[in-house]
Amino acid sequence: MVSPRILSGVQPTGNLHLGNYLGAIRNWVEGQSQYENFFCVVDLHAITVPHKPETLAADTYTIAALYLACGIDLRYSNIFVQSHVSAHSELTWLLNCITPLNWLEDMIQFKEKAVKQGENVNVGLLDYPVLMAADILLYRADKVPVGEDQKQHLELTRDIAARFNYQFCREKPVLKLPEPLIRAEGARVMSLTDGTRKMSKSDPSDFSRINLLDTPETIQQKIKRCKTDSIRGMTFDDPERPECNNLLTLYMLLSGKSKQEVAIECQDMGWGQFKSLLTETTIAALKPIQEKYQAIMNDQGYLESVLRDGRQQAEAIANDTLSQVKAAMGYSVPL
Repeated sequence: MVSPRILSGVQPTGNLHLGNYLGAIRNWVEGQSQYENFFCVVDLHAITVPHKPETLAADTYTIAALYLACGIDLRYSNIFVQSHVSAHSELTWLLNCITPLNWLEDMIQFKEKAVKQGENVNVGLLDYPVLMAADILLYRADKVPVGEDQKQHLELTRDIAARFNYQFCREKPVLKLPEPLIRAEGARVMSLTDGTRKMSKSDPSDFSRINLLDTPETIQQKIKRCKTDSIRGMTFDDPERPECNNLLTLYMLLSGKSKQEVAIECQDMGWGQFKSLLTETTIAALKPIQEKYQAIMNDQGYLESVLRDGRQQAEAIANDTLSQVKAAMGYSVPL
């Protein structure tokens, strides 16, 4: 039986944080044996906002190494770099030419980021969802792991695929319409400085997040300084205590305990006692990831071989899809 195919990726814009790990990567790891997985480092997406050319390549390798350190298993998964497969860029252009402009202008994330960037908004930021659609459609993904904030992008991907199939290949559709794979628990990890906002690499304050490669001393400092309230006792799901709910959820996910177990254990704790517990648990949970990461980065030949093999596997599928798309649109086959 052929396993359903998964496609997902992370941008190489700074270190991965607990939100990336608990909201996405750990879920990939836990379910990877059920699927045929393609995990890419989406470095083309990374330049839709100002970036540092001098660190882009190094950051790309860091993300790939962290995939492996977090438990991505090469028996079930392929890891590759988006820009190493040229079909991503070529399919994006082809899909651009059938995607209505107003579809992109209506994207919530574009509106939010455009406000932040002001006059510096580039075409790439507007076109980001078409590139994301190309990423997914190239691999004929059955399911795409997404958070709630990415559902609109996946809906757009489905709309683009349906529009293409309707215009060019009604009798034998070329592009597969993917389904979302959403895991509610832990899918939305919030900022340490504001429990109502998602933990994000784009937050200017590094104290808003715990990075996977933070030292024990840094983790301790960040948790010590994270936003809390003046109420003694810890409770989940109190709308008046978003930070309390967020930190309890972090502890629950990192400790592997159930929500009920955590609620009973922490119900009478003060913030000082709980922060010490959360710090100890976080450091212990990240230690094996950090150790494996260092071992991988010390063997650059191995990491390069992983990315080379992943690219070859990705190209075989991506180029086949691209050829079918071009044939459906009437392009000639190169002689």
